[in-house]
Amino acid sequence: MQYNHDMSSADESHEGIGLFKQVLRGHIADQRQTIETAGLSPQMALLRSWQVTRLQETYGDFLHSPRYGRACRFFLTDIYAAKDFSQRDADAESVYNTMRKYLPDRLLITMGKTIQLNHITQKLDHTLLDVLVNQFNMTDSLTGEQYAAAYRRCDNYDERVQQINAVLEVGRGVDNLTRIPMISLVLRAARRPANRSGWSELQEFMERGFAAFKEMKGGDHFLTTVEQRERHILDQLFAGS
Repeated sequence: MQYNHDMSSADESHEGIGLFKQVLRGHIADQRQTIETAGLSPQMALLRSWQVTRLQETYGDFLHSPRYGRACRFFLTDIYAAKDFSQRDADAESVYNTMRKYLPDRLLITMGKTIQLNHITQKLDHTLLDVLVNQFNMTDSLTGEQYAAAYRRCDNYDERVQQINAVLEVGRGVDNLTRIPMISLVLRAARRPANRSGWSELQEFMERGFAAFKEMKGGDHFLTTVEQRERHILDQLFAGS
């Protein structure tokens, strides 16, 4: 049986939960691959820490908002943090490929968009870091002037727009998930088999994202503001401001 549609009734939801647990127990553990990594390089950690600080300043009002604070922190700790997400991202791709026949459409699409965002962000960060280190002699510190000059030197405006659009698509996807009946039960049902199979990092990521957007009770204003501010900053950078 395939479970590749939105859950529209309690019976379908319970059936989906049972199938979700069965697939996790029967297939996922055998297919998980451990990613060997040395973690972020000092230069990449510096770049990502600088970017997180910039985002904290840009969205300070949201960070201190009772309604939007949790969602904002989710992006800062789970999307743009100065951490190595290699294992979690690899796990997400494996789950996506293994369970695409069983997941509800909206959950499947959102997971795919998250994977796409991770790929775009990694590529842009590596390109920017290469320019900073090899053309602007970045070592153990990073200034706003260096960052802006290297940003322009990369000459990838369209890819930066694509990154912003990907952030918005992930945000809207998670926001839509909060409206699916009993989706929280699906996530909770996956917790134990996911932990047994070694997928706890991915499971916790999914639960944190869902809980953050659930708490907002509608993310339209949050996401519209993100789009406006990021596009404005992007245009300023490329205009030399």
